[in-house]
Amino acid sequence: MFQNRYKSILCQEDVYLKELVRYIHLNPLRAGLVDALKDLDKYPFCGHSAIMGRKSRKWQNIAGVLDLFSDTVFLARKYYRSFVKKGVDQGHREDLIGGGLRRSSGGWSNVKAMRKAKIYEKSDERILGDGEFVENVLSTCQEQLQRKYTLINLGVTTDEIAVIAAKLLNTEPELIFKPGKERDRVRARSLFCYWSAKELGVPMTDLSRLLKISFSAISLSVKRGEKICLSNDYSITDLLKL
Repeated sequence: MFQNRYKSILCQEDVYLKELVRYIHLNPLRAGLVDALKDLDKYPFCGHSAIMGRKSRKWQNIAGVLDLFSDTVFLARKYYRSFVKKGVDQGHREDLIGGGLRRSSGGWSNVKAMRKAKIYEKSDERILGDGEFVENVLSTCQEQLQRKYTLINLGVTTDEIAVIAAKLLNTEPELIFKPGKERDRVRARSLFCYWSAKELGVPMTDLSRLLKISFSAISLSVKRGEKICLSNDYSITDLLKL
């Protein structure tokens, strides 16, 4: 926590997530805060204890990790702990703590070998994954950024987004901003949250104040709105032309 400034890293799940989870959860053991893995199992200041079922944290995504190991909780915990145990003697991992290309390639020696062989991969400090994964992520981000500035240049506001969302779901724009759990109103609010946050770049904290609902509720609405868009092929830029 205190070694460097906080940073989040986008991870190529199927290749790196398990390794990252193990490495992060072994931090207290490497730092000497606990003496053995059995002590780490119940250590309260680490996510490992919640995954092992020793501590309860409703906000921690335990299932997301356990699902990587088995469909049943008992077996998942067994295989997960075995996987963590195998990492105890690995110590510091440069391939997991260095820059984007260094992490993704397994350390500087591998990077140098790749360059000597004239193999070049796209890299980014914020992304952990192979070159193709990094390139796809950056390309997607660039597209999102372009859409955002297109909307801003067109003078699109949250009020206009509310009108479009309400029209699609046969409800009134003002109802989006009022409490209510009617199906169409919830779906319209979800579209509003998704387009406002992801397309227009409105911070979810601002949406929370605007709609007078919690940040977690906004986050769920954004996810729900994304699913609605994908299943119905809705595009805010296309709808603005109608």
